[in-house]
Amino acid sequence: MESPETVPDQGSSPDPYGTPRPRPRPRRGRRTVALIAGAAVLGVLAGAVTGYAVQYQREPTPLPPLAQSEVPTPELVPADGKTTARSLSANRWAPSDGDLRELLVKKPKGAKTEQKADWVGFSDFAAGFERPGDMFEDMVRTEYRRAASVGWSERGQIYVTVTIVQFRDEQSLEASAFAAGHQRYMVGEKWAGNKGSAIPGSTSGRTWVFDEPDRQPGYNPYYQARAVAFRGDIAMDIRYDNNAGPVPKKDFEALAKRQLELL
Repeated sequence: MESPETVPDQGSSPDPYGTPRPRPRPRRGRRTVALIAGAAVLGVLAGAVTGYAVQYQREPTPLPPLAQSEVPTPELVPADGKTTARSLSANRWAPSDGDLRELLVKKPKGAKTEQKADWVGFSDFAAGFERPGDMFEDMVRTEYRRAASVGWSERGQIYVTVTIVQFRDEQSLEASAFAAGHQRYMVGEKWAGNKGSAIPGSTSGRTWVFDEPDRQPGYNPYYQARAVAFRGDIAMDIRYDNNAGPVPKKDFEALAKRQLELL
């Protein structure tokens, strides 16, 4: 018998029951993942090093022209007798910043000039309306800039006046508001008495041929038409009177279209 002090080894020695203790097996899963991850990292590093080495051996790619330090500029030309304020800053000018009178429609061939294309003073412009005082105050309040007008007659029967007025339009769209305001009252019986017709090719301009002629004692009745439109910062107002008969609607619409196209 073994003495009580003799204790069998609990490690690799047989246990008290005489059966061998199996050793724990290594866990292959974690080791495989670690090897794969390490190989991936090495592959990325090797690829980066190889790419850098290849790129280092290549010639540098030239920059595009706009990124170069020296950009070609046009040669400066000294001012001469033809130089104007507009030519010095051509890119800062709008088409309507020139001579407003040049944007007025030309009179028909054979027509008599009643008023040559010229500027219209502030008070004279307001005086052309039924309530000049109210119009004057309204134009002072809005961003009125300038106005021009032209007029002609044909055979002593037809009288036409074309006026264009320009606004500054710095804080609000005054040209469109001016046109819309006059278009609203034209449908009344005191005026055209109808909704009018759209100017061909325009979404905001309209023409009106009055339903009834203006009859005053001692004068022949005269027939009227009117066109109101705007484009950009300019509004236009065309007044047409015929003391010999009804207004030819198509001819008047063609006149309004020509004037609007000039704007």
